[in-house]
Amino acid sequence: MFQLASLVAIASLIPAFVVAQSPIYGQCGGQGWTGPTTCAAGSSCVFSNPYYSQCLPSSASSAPTTSVPTTSPTTTTPGGGTTTVPTPTSTPDAGNPFAGFNIFLSPLYSQEVTAAAALITDSTQKSKALSVANVPTFIWFDTVAKVPLLTQYLGNASALQQSSGEKYLVQIVVYDLPDRDCAAAASNGEFSIADNGQANYFNYIDQIVAAVKQFPDVRVVAVIEPDSLANLVTNLNVAKCANAATTYKACVTYAMEQLNSVGVYMYLDAGHAGWLGWPANLSPAAQLFAQLFQGANSPHLRRLTRSITQGNPNYDELLYIQALGPMLTQSNFPAHFIVDQGRSGVQNIRQQWGDWCNVKGAGFGTRPTTSTVSNLIDSVVWVKPGGECDGTSNTSSPRYDNHCGLSDADQPAPEAGTWFQEYFSTLVSNANPPL
Repeated sequence: MFQLASLVAIASLIPAFVVAQSPIYGQCGGQGWTGPTTCAAGSSCVFSNPYYSQCLPSSASSAPTTSVPTTSPTTTTPGGGTTTVPTPTSTPDAGNPFAGFNIFLSPLYSQEVTAAAALITDSTQKSKALSVANVPTFIWFDTVAKVPLLTQYLGNASALQQSSGEKYLVQIVVYDLPDRDCAAAASNGEFSIADNGQANYFNYIDQIVAAVKQFPDVRVVAVIEPDSLANLVTNLNVAKCANAATTYKACVTYAMEQLNSVGVYMYLDAGHAGWLGWPANLSPAAQLFAQLFQGANSPHLRRLTRSITQGNPNYDELLYIQALGPMLTQSNFPAHFIVDQGRSGVQNIRQQWGDWCNVKGAGFGTRPTTSTVSNLIDSVVWVKPGGECDGTSNTSSPRYDNHCGLSDADQPAPEAGTWFQEYFSTLVSNANPPL
């Protein structure tokens, strides 16, 4: 069975769609906003820009608690057209791979969260932190050495199915391209194109396929190589990206073909609205995704992933999805998305839209759900496990990226992928909806 899921929409769906009143730091108004326009006690709805008003603690504003009326839902998209922001849907799309399945909890992330909570002295905050261990996140396989854990986790999920009589799916991120992260430095990987990188990557994929093949009763949903394809749209002026383009395409195509052969539901990463949502980037992005889809013999690639580390507002990301989706459909690529809301709880905290590294003041966002604002969106998810660092602020590190030293990046920060205790505590404190 072909299961190409689609594109990953890693953005920040607005939590107020599932609550009657916006919590502190939640959205309460703006052009296209269809959620609650009143704020929880102790907070006021404060205008930020035409597209976003936020519930801020009353001490932060002299304005009384108020209701901000929404404007017309017809709004301008990054691509220059118009769109209508829909209300949440209660019934998932018939082909939605998440529908009817329990999500297997990442044992690694649960362990990290439990250890982090033990370091928090405030009992209320500790309890909130511990609750994060029960939120399903994707499991990242960013080195070959981690792949044997997939066999263990799939076995655990299979045992859960047999003991409970319920269906489980395991969420994974395939992330080990040679010359990975070609336009940055924070997440450079273990393989080099110049040193047999493509063959090493094929072997990495083969090991994942072998693990999945052992447990055909367990559904697997995979995000394929975050940031890689978006770099091929906008960053070919970077020598490393230009040199890696052919290999990236060959590796992603191989991954899709092989994972498809064992029934994995896949989502290609589609960057975010501030990256590929601009008019000059939309069409080239759609062409690239469609080219790879067709080059892999049109696997059951379900959809695309949006905004893994960005934490963008739902408004921006939904417009991007609605602009990109029809272009993909025209290329015979069925367009559906998942949207990462893991760190979207607080908006308007970045100096620039492209600032992505350990953004100060972030908070955990909407919990994973298939109740979304568009039938183009399969599910709200947490792809990036909150608390695992985006990149180091140590300028002497070989993997230092200047985005991690910006004024809106939390510092000092450890290496990418390692635990960042202070940042995790902030995510817990600023969670929206609250934990």
